[in-house]
Amino acid sequence: MGGIDLEQFKQIFYEESFEGLDTMESGLLGMTEGESDLDVVNDIFRAAHSIKGGSATFGFSAVASFTHVMEGLLDEMRGGKRDATSEIVNILLESVDEIRDLMTAYQNGEEPDTDAMGDLLNRLKKATGAGGDVKEAAAPASQSEAASDEAPREELVRQGWHIEFEPHDDLLLTGNDPVLLLGELASLGDISLSVDDSKLPPFSQLNPEVCYLKWQADLKGEIEESEITEIFEWVEDECDLVLEGIFPERKKSDRREEDRRLTAVVPGEGDRRETSRREKARRPTDAAPKQVSANIRVDTVRIDAIIDMVGELVITQSMLGQLGEEFDMSKLDRMRDGLEQLEYNSRELQEAIMKIRMQPISFAFNRFPRMVHDLSQKLDKKIRLEMVGADTEMDKTVMEKINDPLVHLVRNSLDHGLEGPDERKAACKEEEGVIELKAFHQGGSIVVEVSDDGRGLNRDKLFDKCVEKGLVKESDILTDEQVFMMLFAPGFSTAEKLSDISGRGVGLDVVRRNIESLGGNVDIRSVFGEGTTFVIRLPLTLAVLDGQLLSVDEQTYVLPLGSIVESLQINPEFLSGVAKDAQVYRLRDEYIPIVCLSEVFETGDISENLANKLLVIVEWGDKRVGMLVDDLLGQQQVVIKSLETNYERVKGVSGATILGDGTVSLILDISGIIDLSTDMRGGQQTRAKVAA
Repeated sequence: MGGIDLEQFKQIFYEESFEGLDTMESGLLGMTEGESDLDVVNDIFRAAHSIKGGSATFGFSAVASFTHVMEGLLDEMRGGKRDATSEIVNILLESVDEIRDLMTAYQNGEEPDTDAMGDLLNRLKKATGAGGDVKEAAAPASQSEAASDEAPREELVRQGWHIEFEPHDDLLLTGNDPVLLLGELASLGDISLSVDDSKLPPFSQLNPEVCYLKWQADLKGEIEESEITEIFEWVEDECDLVLEGIFPERKKSDRREEDRRLTAVVPGEGDRRETSRREKARRPTDAAPKQVSANIRVDTVRIDAIIDMVGELVITQSMLGQLGEEFDMSKLDRMRDGLEQLEYNSRELQEAIMKIRMQPISFAFNRFPRMVHDLSQKLDKKIRLEMVGADTEMDKTVMEKINDPLVHLVRNSLDHGLEGPDERKAACKEEEGVIELKAFHQGGSIVVEVSDDGRGLNRDKLFDKCVEKGLVKESDILTDEQVFMMLFAPGFSTAEKLSDISGRGVGLDVVRRNIESLGGNVDIRSVFGEGTTFVIRLPLTLAVLDGQLLSVDEQTYVLPLGSIVESLQINPEFLSGVAKDAQVYRLRDEYIPIVCLSEVFETGDISENLANKLLVIVEWGDKRVGMLVDDLLGQQQVVIKSLETNYERVKGVSGATILGDGTVSLILDISGIIDLSTDMRGGQQTRAKVAA
């Protein structure tokens, strides 16, 4: 029987390795200075050990050798010989980065750059050497006791190991190949190998999925026991393994049974090792690689629900097919019921499939603890990161595209927003600054806030900078919000000196452009001396939305259903004019600005008689406006098509869709329409450009 192709398992290994690296990084960042949480250290050690074992199996020698040295330091921490100092944590975090770089190189089919890890290896070895012999500390008590029984023998130099390897019948079913394991064993030193085929049945009774063979080997050389056991780590539940040292004064026949040490798991054995890492390595759905991946982790419950819905859809289709074969008017009611059921099933299936694309925003948030940790040390600031609503779900495509804007906003808060310890003490604040990442749903959108309790924005200083750059005139009267939004002007920066963190004159304008390309917007709230908050609003998905069809000047538009508060027939008594060409509508003691879509899109002028018009009240963030429409046509789910890709970006329009009759309808962007209306009321006759 030929060897098993390991290429099919590599992708699983990569995904599990990156997940393990994330676990290691998260555990290290949560360590308390001067203490070592044994559970956390064990989790980190197991992740490192799993990566090392898998790397050795796939021939990734650079990763295996580096992780082996890293394990020594972690083993000291497991044994209580070393506490988690900031220096040790930083070395281990750098080691995680190095392993991630090596793994990425292997994944991309490149030769890993091992030059950079030389200094890090020396630092790891130096830190480990200060703690004593790691391998002695890691040896089980049973081995130490066995050694004490024959102290004179242990004083001799061990020449090698005698190994007995007997796979269980089902070892091949787990995807493991004994030949590959023995090949790895042979790479450690000189080996003499013999095979026992006494259990091999006649050819007619042979089952190719059962392993009938067992092996004995004498392995010569200066080899540590751990180097052998790590090769068999992934099969410890599927084999019996016996190791005993070879010493010059002893013959093989003199070996005592009690000296034999089983490293495989024996039923009832008290010191069995955890095998969860091996089991996890075979579950690709657990992966959460840091790299952007085309894969999506999907809960099996959601898959089962889709399978059930597809079954219902097939039944409905079959019923309609039978009705259509010999249709007559007596079957019209059954046909109508069947079509309604088909519509219901299709909608349920569509919603279930859309949920597959939804991922918790923790996938985006999890990169920031490490960033805050590293930059706070670089900036010599004390900073705590708080994450709220990390389980809030959003479309995977949206989440991937929001990563870069979030990174820039967090770096901006770290560098500009938060003060140093001395400045905070002088302002009667705690030395430790706080950055908060918060996500929550609001209407049909998801809101992500990046806030800090730093120095805040100086409105007057910012206005003077705008005047200096010619963005506004000194005589202009602007609200605080308008002044703060000047930060998003291209090339605008208030940094007094450049740094590799921020203040390069680029960034926030790109942040705004990237967010707007997703159909969202970003606002700034700030109080001088108290802090700043960037508020990002995004659509939940870029694929499908529930929409309200409406008619304006014989044109059909789609309004996102989640942004609609209510709709009503206009009562002329509640209309008021506040400025030239600007009107408001009094609704329950609240005055709502009126937006005329005819004027915004230049498809007509506002009618003198508004009594026949409908007013649709919509909200976006903390803003509300009333849109004048001719008629409401109905509600339906629409598939979003990018207008920017097929035509060009149009302010006030987030995309387009194809309706059931084949016509194209524009999807309205509430934020853009509010901005257009505001510009028009301010005298800037900005108009949206709509394709004919």
